[in-house]
Amino acid sequence: MSKEILKIETETSEQLYNYVNAKLLGLICEEPDPLANLANAAALLYLLLDDLNWAGFYLMREKENSLVLGPFQGKPACTRIPLDKGVCGAAARTGEIQIVPDVELFPGHIACDGASASEIVLPLMREGRVLGVLDLDSPLRKRFSSEDGEGLSKFVETLHKYVAWDDLC
Repeated sequence: MSKEILKIETETSEQLYNYVNAKLLGLICEEPDPLANLANAAALLYLLLDDLNWAGFYLMREKENSLVLGPFQGKPACTRIPLDKGVCGAAARTGEIQIVPDVELFPGHIACDGASASEIVLPLMREGRVLGVLDLDSPLRKRFSSEDGEGLSKFVETLHKYVAWDDLC
């Protein structure tokens, strides 16, 4: 499927994320394998959202107190991220969405791809336990907004309904 086939014209971020969520639901609702579902989720975001150079997941490894690379789309990435480093570590550590308009200004930013200029990271949590993070990078500064945070939060809610996290973490 080409990007043009899946792209639709939307007037608002809410419409775009409703479309993205509907596509996600269609991809994962009948598939029990969590790895396949996360792989398709990353590919879908990379395909449908403009101005991304990386979209994917890092999964929590509690014994090592770090995140390990999961399914993604984009250039090869950092394999492990300690919770005290980077935007992904901050999202996992605080349990809060991190929207970073300029990654060069973020203390402790990890530059897996020097072309990344802005980033949004959403923690994946269940019952107070960190399961991982959803990470999106853009080569444009100020690419991500609170509207992206809201739309991606709904995307994460859909993942929680259909992904068997215990088989991954």
